[in-house]
Amino acid sequence: MSLDSLAALAERPERAAILLDVDGTLAPIVRRPGEARVPEKTRAEISRLAGRYALVACISGRTGADAERLVGVDGVRYVGVHGLELEPEAEEWRERIHSFASSIDWPVEDKGLTVSFHYRQAGDEEAALEYLEEVAERARQEGLVPRFGRKVLEVRPPVRADKGTAVRHLLAEDGLQRALYAGDDSTDLDAFRALDGLELAVRVAVSSDEVPDGLVAGADVVVRSPLELLHLLRRL
Repeated sequence: MSLDSLAALAERPERAAILLDVDGTLAPIVRRPGEARVPEKTRAEISRLAGRYALVACISGRTGADAERLVGVDGVRYVGVHGLELEPEAEEWRERIHSFASSIDWPVEDKGLTVSFHYRQAGDEEAALEYLEEVAERARQEGLVPRFGRKVLEVRPPVRADKGTAVRHLLAEDGLQRALYAGDDSTDLDAFRALDGLELAVRVAVSSDEVPDGLVAGADVVVRSPLELLHLLRRL
């Protein structure tokens, strides 16, 4: 089924979208987000796809500007902060998000509309996770929305936006009913679900030891690394 779907997608690229997460999908996971790199061969492949398909987009937890800097390919649509950048009402929560982050005794990654607390480098991950669970509860009490991902707690505004709403927005904007989405984390499940009902949909999970429950189960195709994803993209 998966190979047939890939072939069908590739037969009519002018009617299809290629939608990609960035960290853990195009760029291998690293200890510090600032050290992430998209390999040159992957960038070259994305450039080829951008010249062939109706839409190629990167939908990232990073800001759109940071995703564009990291991927560095022209002709690609960049959507940041899990789709929040497409929702004007999210801006109203920026100051409250920053105020909350400043009250937490933990290094923070500031993405403007959200903040993230990473614990990949913690000496005691169990203790770090216990502390961040307390932070998550404090966030809920302040009307914010906490969400755990791969060794990270993200705190975001209570605005209905996620990678799924971003996917639906992009596809509707271009009137597309065929799409492939590839991702590696719990936030990508929203994007998987957003492909329901399309004429042709291919959901690709980039698996790892940290893959969240449900991602592999919800995928049409599973690859084991960003390198294997590159090989898959070359079929398109």
